[in-house]
Amino acid sequence: MRGVMVLMGRRGFLALSGMAAAAGIVGCGPSNGGPVVRLASGEIGGFYYAFTGLLAAAAARSGDVRIERVITSGSQENLTLLAHGQVDAVLALSDSVRDTTDQVALGRVYENYLQLVVRSDSTIGSVAELRGARVSLGAEGSGAASTGDRILRVAGLDPEVDVQISHRPLREAVAELASGEADALLWAGGVPTSVLEIPKRMRLVDMGELAGPMRERFGPVYDRVEIPADAYPGGVAVHTIGVANFLLAAASLPDDVAASIVELLVYQADSLVPTEAAGTQFLDGRSLIGTAPVPLHPGAAEVYRRWHG
Repeated sequence: MRGVMVLMGRRGFLALSGMAAAAGIVGCGPSNGGPVVRLASGEIGGFYYAFTGLLAAAAARSGDVRIERVITSGSQENLTLLAHGQVDAVLALSDSVRDTTDQVALGRVYENYLQLVVRSDSTIGSVAELRGARVSLGAEGSGAASTGDRILRVAGLDPEVDVQISHRPLREAVAELASGEADALLWAGGVPTSVLEIPKRMRLVDMGELAGPMRERFGPVYDRVEIPADAYPGGVAVHTIGVANFLLAAASLPDDVAASIVELLVYQADSLVPTEAAGTQFLDGRSLIGTAPVPLHPGAAEVYRRWHG
């Protein structure tokens, strides 16, 4: 597989505690399939959920490590759980990552696409035209919630004054948009995202012109990317903003466990491509290591060194 540009809160803690109790999750303890790694994913129906499911299946086949998928709202909640030792590894948008010594990277895996979605009959044609609109900027605790605020500001809107913002899980946001209770939703994910009814009932708003200003104002983690017409069959091509996903781990994750996960990324890459990943894939050793400014876990770095020879 090529890994370069190929187009194509509180509630969380309570939920996690209940899941851990029900599943008997004990962190990196022994199991019949190797040590257990609790991996925070994202919403059901999203890219993170799909990718972590494939990674868990690959781990089960290898027998070297067992991955327990933890359902969350997304990047920000994942990072909070990791910081508090509630999980061992997470997926997160690179622009949500905090400057801390408690986390290290296992790899840069995919690019997420910021998708601004409106109804097919909507007159909204740009982010600036969201003034006065009712917009869901991702679920509470998601990366889209943070990135969406930045996008509005770059477009000249004050999120606290100019837009009626809500934070809904994806399926709720889609239902509200379809029923007319909302005017737009922002989703950070792969393409296609199956629950988005594009182009039958919904369409994407082009945000490509904001990629440059986002880089200038907030740093180089933002890319101008294209969602081609065939990504959503029958849709039209649009440009938008891409943000890389990092697979991160606690600094305390044992080297051999980190190495086992990274070996899956490198050597089982072909089995780790969800249907939602029609965008940029970084699943080869040359691209996986691009996690700056987050340092690689020592166990991950050793695998990459061996891979490069």
